[in-house]
Amino acid sequence: MLFAQNPGPVLRVDVPLDSIRLSDPFILADQKTATYYMTGTGGMMWKSRDLKKWTGPFKVAQTDPASWMGNNPMIWAAEIHPYQGKYYYFATFTNRAVKIDTVGKNIIERRACHILVGDKAEGPYVPMKDPTYLPASMPTLDGTLWVDTDGKPYMVYCYEWLQNENGTIEKIALKPDLSGSVGKGKLLFRASDSPWSRQTENGKTGPNKVTDGPYLFRTGSGRLGMIWTSWIDDVYTQGVAYSKTGSLDGPWVHEKAPITPPNFGHGMLFQTLSGKWLMSLHSHKSLGGRTVRIPHLFAVDLTGDQLVVGKPYKP
Repeated sequence: MLFAQNPGPVLRVDVPLDSIRLSDPFILADQKTATYYMTGTGGMMWKSRDLKKWTGPFKVAQTDPASWMGNNPMIWAAEIHPYQGKYYYFATFTNRAVKIDTVGKNIIERRACHILVGDKAEGPYVPMKDPTYLPASMPTLDGTLWVDTDGKPYMVYCYEWLQNENGTIEKIALKPDLSGSVGKGKLLFRASDSPWSRQTENGKTGPNKVTDGPYLFRTGSGRLGMIWTSWIDDVYTQGVAYSKTGSLDGPWVHEKAPITPPNFGHGMLFQTLSGKWLMSLHSHKSLGGRTVRIPHLFAVDLTGDQLVVGKPYKP
């Protein structure tokens, strides 16, 4: 099988984290190699030994041009998850040449969550057997991995608001080797369920439509939580919800207030190589007429019954 290969980017070394422009930063602290691997939107990878200086970007995702993705798909919100001896690359792929729907003024492009596999954290990551994980008629994004209380792996993802007009977060069961999905997706909650994500239109304030960037975690007490991102009017904002039952099926109860400062979102949690818990996320600001997204780290406390976000962390 032939895979799409584009010329690699210009390699940079010893780059401070705040000098990198990257949306949806996901950091894997790999004990095997004593290295941090950072991925995100754009499909590139950065590497670091200490979280201070980074080398990259490296191209690590190899896609099949004969698949629904086409020759050069857009790649959003890439994550790397070690699982049963291999590394899995969860990402959102968009083929802009294929239109699947039109809702109002929104033309919906072929976009879906998909999983690639690699033998090493640094890749390369290549396709597996199944061509799709979710229906072609649905725009889905920001898939992440969670092994639930039944011991089975699931993909948790967003069904995009552009089509359903009230974005959702859903789950779908995965095959034991993550090479495909099993059955149909199941609703976990809707954007409108949140008390903090709001928007004002025509002088009226109501629920926001957007669901973005789910990430699952357990607190020190064993409580299952999920951070996810939406908007308060034009401000990018992240909140948290907790499952009453401790499983993905919920029901999910949302905290009333956001948990991060304004214009920060799409976060994830990881432990440093020395065991300290941190949150990786990006700032989302408009500067000089263009949107700038910069990775950041925050200290977090998971020892109790809830996630507590602390101060910005400087390695």
